[in-house]
Amino acid sequence: MKKFAQLLLASAIAAGALTACDSHTSTAKENPPETVAQASAGKPVIYQVLPRLFGNTNSTNKPWGTVEENGVGKFNDFTPEALAGIRALGANYIWYTGSLHHGVVRDYTDIGISNDDPDVIKGRAGSPYAVKDYYTVNPDLAEDPARRLEEFKALIERSHAAGLKVIIDIVPNHVARNYQSLAKPEGVRDFGADDDTSVAYARDNNFYYVPGQPFLVPEAEGGYQPLNGEPHPLVDGLFSEVPAKWTGNGSRAAQPKHDDWYETVKINFGVRPDGSHDFPELPADYAHKDYRAHAAFWADKEVPDSWKKFRQITDYWLDFGVDGFRYDMAGMVPVAFWSYLNSGIKMQNPDALLLAEIYQPDLYRDYVRLGKMDYLYDKVGTYDAIRAVMEHKAGTDPLVGIQQSLNGIEDHMLRFLENHDEQRIASPEFASSPRAGIPAMIVSATISGAPTLVYFGQELGEPGYGDAGFGKSSRTTIFDYWSVPSIRRWNNDGAFNSEKLNAEEIALRDFYRRLLNFTRTSAALRGEYRDLHAFNRANGEGYGDRLFSFVRWQGDEKLLVIANFADSDSNLTLQLPAELVQTWQLRPGKYTLTNQLQSGSVELNIDNDLGGAVELTLPALSGQVLQLAN
Repeated sequence: MKKFAQLLLASAIAAGALTACDSHTSTAKENPPETVAQASAGKPVIYQVLPRLFGNTNSTNKPWGTVEENGVGKFNDFTPEALAGIRALGANYIWYTGSLHHGVVRDYTDIGISNDDPDVIKGRAGSPYAVKDYYTVNPDLAEDPARRLEEFKALIERSHAAGLKVIIDIVPNHVARNYQSLAKPEGVRDFGADDDTSVAYARDNNFYYVPGQPFLVPEAEGGYQPLNGEPHPLVDGLFSEVPAKWTGNGSRAAQPKHDDWYETVKINFGVRPDGSHDFPELPADYAHKDYRAHAAFWADKEVPDSWKKFRQITDYWLDFGVDGFRYDMAGMVPVAFWSYLNSGIKMQNPDALLLAEIYQPDLYRDYVRLGKMDYLYDKVGTYDAIRAVMEHKAGTDPLVGIQQSLNGIEDHMLRFLENHDEQRIASPEFASSPRAGIPAMIVSATISGAPTLVYFGQELGEPGYGDAGFGKSSRTTIFDYWSVPSIRRWNNDGAFNSEKLNAEEIALRDFYRRLLNFTRTSAALRGEYRDLHAFNRANGEGYGDRLFSFVRWQGDEKLLVIANFADSDSNLTLQLPAELVQTWQLRPGKYTLTNQLQSGSVELNIDNDLGGAVELTLPALSGQVLQLAN
């Protein structure tokens, strides 16, 4: 760790970075404030954060701890200083994960909320993806739970004032077993309120049923006990649900298994139990039509009731001031529904950001072109390939084919190295050191014009240590009352500065700040892409499969990106093919390439045959973004 600090500090000093992160200076001063319109221009940079954890400065972190023991973050913890610090990092969107009211093991009956049964809740604080009421927010996150919607509205307004657009989750595939909306607008009916429960399926039922059989709590495995065995009046191995509903992951058993999504029930979107569709078919040529044509197509069609309910939900939150949605497990919901919902959203707000969690590459183009998604998770492609390189399980060669496979939709693929589902880079279960994320982030953030997602604490090297209860080590828990040590230090009693950060955290955060702010404003990253890796594997001197390189350009901005994933320094001569040199209209001679993330420059030599060469020395686990001087 000491060596890591020295290496990062050396890099930061070379860039003059530490002056921007002075230990007594708020990060809010790193960049001037921008309007929402200014901040959202260019490449999206999304900062994902769990409000439950972000502002919690209680360091107890007792496994299975209560709110009283471990504390809980609030909407009000996102002060102007905190939001300015997030904006200064380079973010122009903030995703408030877990804001909607989901099941929790806490008594709010004094404000009319029914208690949730720990037998069908994961953790004590509950899963953000078991939504109990779509028309309000988590009472845990409010200073005054009875006024929680007002507090969330104020948070949206503060976020906008800081230059950040707001994203929340929509979880269309499933809802909490105990779904019950107290806050629904007049005329809105609860999910399941009008279902015919005597049949397994009907088009306008919101749920699927197991007629004649009651729901049974799963048999526990591995010694699991709700609340870790703590006595609770509702913990009795029973939950009343007659007839049983299908479970969120599709289990049709009245008693799902312990590893099923037993805390949720699956929504029926008009897909019959045999897999056939009970809704109008969207013509294939609509892949080439815009959202207005899609909206017109659905205007006179009769659609399943669940479709209408989700349209009511998104309309509500758009009116509330939300700027976009991250759709959980979107690949489990029919493409036609997304055409219906997303075209309606775009008719209301053409700038709304629509992001889908999906893991089926064969469906990517349908979800973009027919489903009208703006962006999809690039998990099973780019993330998995880069992770394999970071873990020394593979070289960089597969990245070439992955980028080719995304041709035509590459700018629709969200890139990330951490989120709430994935292990922390610095965890022993992943790369053991945040420094391994430096070359990976350079590649991930510059390889396309699609958004970059950063998970809170990633920029500080948060390792995710500690079993929180239901949530286990290496992933910051989404199920428990907990706090995040690196974020607590950055919080610094509300100052949100680097005073309590250690040297490696300061330098790492500065690297993220420089990289993300550059990518957000670079025109070239939204322009042309050409791989250099395959050419240099065949022709480059000293170029191996722990390196990866490519070029990006648009107009006068021409970039050369190279990353070194090796644990040792790399001395090489990077070759540029003559076709690229001709495309860039360069003549024989010498050109300056200026490093955009650090100080310094190198020379590009163009020979008489129009071949290009750059001599480089890349430190271990590093990378460079080099811009051709005009």
